[in-house]
Amino acid sequence: MQAAEGSSGGRASRAAAALAAPIDPDIAKVPPSPGVPRGSATLDSKVAAILGGRTAGALQKAFGISTVADMLAHFPRRYARRGELTALDELPKGETVTIVAEVRSVSERSMKARRGSILEVSISDGHGILSLTFFNQSWRARELKPGVRGIFTGKVSDYRGALQLAHPDYELFDDLTLDAGSASAKKWAEMPIPIYPASGSMASWQVQKSVELVLDALGAVGDPVPVDVRSERGLVDFRTALELVHRPQKDADWKRARDALRYQEAFVLQMALLEQRQAAHALKAVPRVPKPGGYLERFDRALAFTLTGDQQLVGSEISADLARSEPMNRLVQGEVGSGKTLVALRAMLAVADSGGQAALLAPTEVLASQHLRSIVRTLGPDLAAELVPTLHTGQLPVAARRKALLRMVSGQAKIVIGTHALLSDNVQFYDLGLVVVDEQHRFGVEQRETLRAKGAQPPHVLVLTATPIPRTVAMTVFGDLDISTISELPAGRQGISSFVVPLAEKPGWVPRIWERTAEELALGRQAFVVCPAIDQAVVENADDLVGDDADGADGGGAEAKRPLAAVSAVLVDLRANPLLAKAHIEALHGRMTGEEKDRIMQSFAAGEIDVLVATTVIEVGVDVPNASTMVVLDAERFGVSQLHQLRGRVGRGGVPGLCLLVTNAPLETLGRERVDAVASTLDGFELAQIDLELRREGNVLGSNQSGGRSSLRLLRVVSDGDLIGEARQAAAEVLEADAGLAGHPELRAALARRLDENDRAFLAKS
Repeated sequence: MQAAEGSSGGRASRAAAALAAPIDPDIAKVPPSPGVPRGSATLDSKVAAILGGRTAGALQKAFGISTVADMLAHFPRRYARRGELTALDELPKGETVTIVAEVRSVSERSMKARRGSILEVSISDGHGILSLTFFNQSWRARELKPGVRGIFTGKVSDYRGALQLAHPDYELFDDLTLDAGSASAKKWAEMPIPIYPASGSMASWQVQKSVELVLDALGAVGDPVPVDVRSERGLVDFRTALELVHRPQKDADWKRARDALRYQEAFVLQMALLEQRQAAHALKAVPRVPKPGGYLERFDRALAFTLTGDQQLVGSEISADLARSEPMNRLVQGEVGSGKTLVALRAMLAVADSGGQAALLAPTEVLASQHLRSIVRTLGPDLAAELVPTLHTGQLPVAARRKALLRMVSGQAKIVIGTHALLSDNVQFYDLGLVVVDEQHRFGVEQRETLRAKGAQPPHVLVLTATPIPRTVAMTVFGDLDISTISELPAGRQGISSFVVPLAEKPGWVPRIWERTAEELALGRQAFVVCPAIDQAVVENADDLVGDDADGADGGGAEAKRPLAAVSAVLVDLRANPLLAKAHIEALHGRMTGEEKDRIMQSFAAGEIDVLVATTVIEVGVDVPNASTMVVLDAERFGVSQLHQLRGRVGRGGVPGLCLLVTNAPLETLGRERVDAVASTLDGFELAQIDLELRREGNVLGSNQSGGRSSLRLLRVVSDGDLIGEARQAAAEVLEADAGLAGHPELRAALARRLDENDRAFLAKS
């Protein structure tokens, strides 16, 4: 195997030097700093005082590590053994890997195009061969001798069809003087080697040496999990767990450590959520009780249908919350089309009965406008005239905006529907009693809190989501909220048939997509065609799209480079398609003005448009009962919950729904798994669990919710549901006995460390 010779030896030498530069020289030999005597550091001590500024800087840059607690929470991702050889034929190309292998051969040759030499080292796992290449580093041949084993780290590349690591970092196993047959040799060979999450500047063993120095410097550590809780579960204490997870002598050591650390993570997180719940219940709110003969009673009398059992149950839960003198903080999750908005409207009427106002925050102007029309229609002319439902969005004409602001501040508008414009400083309410957030995943914590702060007293909060939440996620992320579920669909729904159109295997099926769409149009029905992009330069909601996996799993290698289906191009193609010659086809996307979007949606709802080519601007809430067909192009580029939401736009009236999920993803790719999963079931709760398993959540309190990154470290909500439930129960018992945690200083300190500023804001405002 040969390495590419396109780089100069000087450049290669500098690259190799840069790879190791951030770590202090001979870190393994450096004792703890004199400023931090052995055994005197605390979890809050800075690692710079122990490791030196250069190493601390590298750790901060690579992993965000600054304190001893951060360093020791950088847990090994797996454990290898000196006697273990990694399967080299399974290494992923393009990724940085850490492997255990044996040197087979070493050779050196001169470069042809320039001065200098290339040292080539072949390593093997007994089956596959991997080449290590070093430019102008002949001296490494004295270390890398045949038969030597070690750990090697570098980025896997493909050179002329063979795998190689160019300028890898490595550490050789040096204790080779043991008698091969002795018990000491056996123990040495079987001792687990921690393999840490690494970076280009910090190899796994460099992290390991830093961890060992920090462990040596660390003194006594208090345990946030009370001793009786720990003893009941047979868990080792925190200090022991840290030692065993980082310096295990046998596999049983790190397994016991992880059991204790995983439970501690669940316990501390649940305590944080329960404390926030306790704080929320301590606030004072105005009870909102409907009055006899009031708005709610009149509305219920005029309803032309009977509420489903779930709607009645959830309505009762909300009524009880609103009647209390503490703010409601409830999440209502429900299947697409299950009637969550109707439940929310009844809550708004109860608040209006008490003289208060309700504000409904919607994620898009299209949805806000539709909510207004739907609420006015549902209320009927008399109630609508008295309650004055009012729309406020950023694209309202100036005169209309002023009128809306006046209605809000005077209290004339009992129901206000709007987008982010409701968060503006100039928006004020007379008596804001209820905040309803529609599709909570579309809003950040700060936005929800901004609206809630417009109440003279803390208003009640009702959060709606049509993205079902698995029980473990609900308990872990929304553990401070009361959660209601509506799974029962209203009577009369005809159901939806879903099909995967696999163009990777069946490219000839494209014409049938539009034939099937034309057949539905011939029955007097309407169709959505959804694209991930507006045009080739603009992707709608790019952050929501699922990107290509590192191994090309989503798009399938070269297929991943294929341009995304775009509204502009698809609109032209469909208008030119003879099968759709008589159809009125229009586009809808986020770059249109609010007025344009509203006009198009009203025309579509009125049946004047047959086919709407759109982006995910129609993902949530859009309700057109005559729409029977949903065609999603490049379906593999959407997440499971997004696909389920899009499918929910059809089959909402008396006509059956048809959903065609068109995908270019090959079989056995992650993108194809998502599409196949959605086609296999209409059960949103089942899909939510599948989605969680496919995404391998990794981040629960993090970016989407809090604006910062705070991933779970050892806890996995996919598999640790029972553990989380047990930890929640134990945390509740501790908090009940010691409401302020005055008797649990270690737990209080762990809460402060676990929740950074963003996390605390998230918990305080959720």
